Amino acid sequence: MEKKKIIIIGSAYPLRGGLASFNERLAREFISQGHEVVIYTFSLQYPNFLFPGKTQYSTDSPPKDLNIKIKINSINPFNWIKIGNEIKKQKPDWVIIKFWLPFMGPCFGTILKRIKSNRFTKVFSIIDNIIPHEKRIGDKIFAQYFVNTVDGFIVMSKSVGEDMKQFIKKQKVKYIPHPIYDNYGEIIAKEKARTYLKLNAKQKYILFFGFIRDYKGLDILLQAMNHKKIKEENIQLIVAGEYYGNEEKYQKIIEEEKISEQLILHTDFISNEEVKYYFCAADLVVQPYKTATQSGISQLAYHFEKPMLVTNVGGLPEIVNHGEAGYVVDVNKNKISESIIDFYQNNRESSFVEKVKENKKRFSWNSLIQGIEEMS
Repeated sequence: MEKKKIIIIGSAYPLRGGLASFNERLAREFISQGHEVVIYTFSLQYPNFLFPGKTQYSTDSPPKDLNIKIKINSINPFNWIKIGNEIKKQKPDWVIIKFWLPFMGPCFGTILKRIKSNRFTKVFSIIDNIIPHEKRIGDKIFAQYFVNTVDGFIVMSKSVGEDMKQFIKKQKVKYIPHPIYDNYGEIIAKEKARTYLKLNAKQKYILFFGFIRDYKGLDILLQAMNHKKIKEENIQLIVAGEYYGNEEKYQKIIEEEKISEQLILHTDFISNEEVKYYFCAADLVVQPYKTATQSGISQLAYHFEKPMLVTNVGGLPEIVNHGEAGYVVDVNKNKISESIIDFYQNNRESSFVEKVKENKKRFSWNSLIQGIEEMS
């Protein structure tokens, strides 16, 4: 592919989290292939009253290898026009924009309308969700406004591809699985990771990782931990991630199920540098989601070569082969607990890890870039 001028619009440093990490990793992949890349990120991503966590901002050092412009205000229409005109004049070959929330539709759609008035730039969007997990008034109108400004879409789960049929007219939609998150450090020995986290080297640990939101089903997993055999096997659950919802709800379940001694709760935001310790310390990564499209957590598990237990929702079964790289189960506390027990009682770890290593080859960043090129 000939060298292109590419602008990525969306979350990036100094913002934190999976969206920022994705855009930065995608930019690095383009750069490694010889393209010129600029990221336009937010000076204001969410008003504070809409943000459920403690802070939107990273404490990590700024990335020195990326050109990031902190300019977009998600709630200021005058800013949208200004930024759109600024990018329009630059005449990038491609604008890539990751879409995850209809709230961003008016901002992104207006910026893209201004850019595309140059009659040169092609716009492609990588869609996390077109219909959000937590629905709000105006979702469909805002999403449609955005969709109308895009030339082609990459979806990372087939279920989102089906959802897109409600919105698109003639645009292309291409399914490419979420690439592996390989930008959180190298795999380290389980013993070293546990020492860093001050965990017992010989203990059985499963991991729930990421922002704690209702649709991610931590409440179901907590209830599953009260299973008699899980207690007998002395299996412990590490919860690593910040509450993005009602913390009291989960504390009440912990008290009711009498499982506090089975839990290690690290419920602050986990910095990029510490992610590897949590995954490498665990035997099994559990995603008990009630609804899902795709999940970056699965791709972190693949990178760190950890077996997974996922629920049979959205695109999760497309990523994990049941009985090979882990388990795909119903959204049911008993099914979850039974699989966790099976994992330990039948010593599945080594065989599952080998399949994870084999399957991870499917998920490359180059495949994503090739998919965009095929639509251009």
